[in-house]
Amino acid sequence: MAIEKINIDRFLELAIYHPVIDVRSPGEYKHAHIPGAYSLPLFTDEERTAVGTAYKQESREKAIKIGLDFFGPKMRKMVEEVESLVKSRESGVSDSELRTPGSLLLYCWRGGMRSAAIAWLLDMYGFKIYTLAGGYKKFRNHVLNTFKEPLEIKILGGYTGSGKTETLKELEKIGEKIIDLEEIACHKGSAFGNIGLPMQPSQEMFENFIALKIQEIKESSKALSRGFGGIWIEDESQRIGLVNIPTDLWYNMRQSPVFFLDIPFEERLKHLVQEYGSLDKQKMIDAIGRIKERLGGLETKNAISFLQENNTIESFRILLKYYDKWYQKGLHNREGLNSLLHTISCETVTPLNAKKPIQQPVYHEKS
Repeated sequence: MAIEKINIDRFLELAIYHPVIDVRSPGEYKHAHIPGAYSLPLFTDEERTAVGTAYKQESREKAIKIGLDFFGPKMRKMVEEVESLVKSRESGVSDSELRTPGSLLLYCWRGGMRSAAIAWLLDMYGFKIYTLAGGYKKFRNHVLNTFKEPLEIKILGGYTGSGKTETLKELEKIGEKIIDLEEIACHKGSAFGNIGLPMQPSQEMFENFIALKIQEIKESSKALSRGFGGIWIEDESQRIGLVNIPTDLWYNMRQSPVFFLDIPFEERLKHLVQEYGSLDKQKMIDAIGRIKERLGGLETKNAISFLQENNTIESFRILLKYYDKWYQKGLHNREGLNSLLHTISCETVTPLNAKKPIQQPVYHEKS
């Protein structure tokens, strides 16, 4: 079967049905890759360096010969690895117009020799091979362009402790489209946001995940033959732990309507104690120490002291007042806030608050 070089749109369309293989080096893959791609490196990091050095310092022909020395002994193992991957992927999968048994999608950095070499090997063995024109670099252009496209966004707002994440998940359950940026970032956004969570993705990988999520939502809306009703996103600072919301998406978010869950302070405090009260005490103390400059020396000392005395409520009371102040500052740092802000009065913190923004409530501006 002939190897087909396809554009990024077709590549991502087929990626729903067929395995995607990243043939770049382990280091390149670890930094960032197309979400869901399987790593099958043509060269190790060290081998890639050796080939690259030969290419720059000697000749293209010398680099290819060195590459063949590395590639030759790996051929059988690569074929068997892909064979197992395809068999596992196709097991129990229903047929589709886009699905041809034994099909694979390959990419390298620019769609050059690395993907061509492995495509040749796997095509010779009998797989149907598609390669990405322009490689991973083309995918990255697609990602960045995704954030520039018009996108209807609805911001779910509320002070810390309002249960915005739980409400967002409930919105999804009742049929709304959402993007949970904190889940993708592996961080809850505050100084305590990384406690108990996995390592955060790289900035590039964070962007890749978001872009494909946007595409997935748009495609599912088309498949259901219904209008695209927008995407709910939790109100966030641009920085979530170590990663930043892409600037174009962030700018869009700051111009989008904000549905503010207005929940009493004591109810939010109670919710925070339930959510964070069982976290590692020393990690909590360390986190408080990291915001000492903005929290203030006395309040930092008191918050830590209360925590050491197991008086979690009073410690969190100090912290919640601090975060309320900073959230309010970020909320009001929007152009045209009066026309964007819709306040929804809620008695307590509950996922059931999700029904209020979509039941055509009477909104009022928050002063």
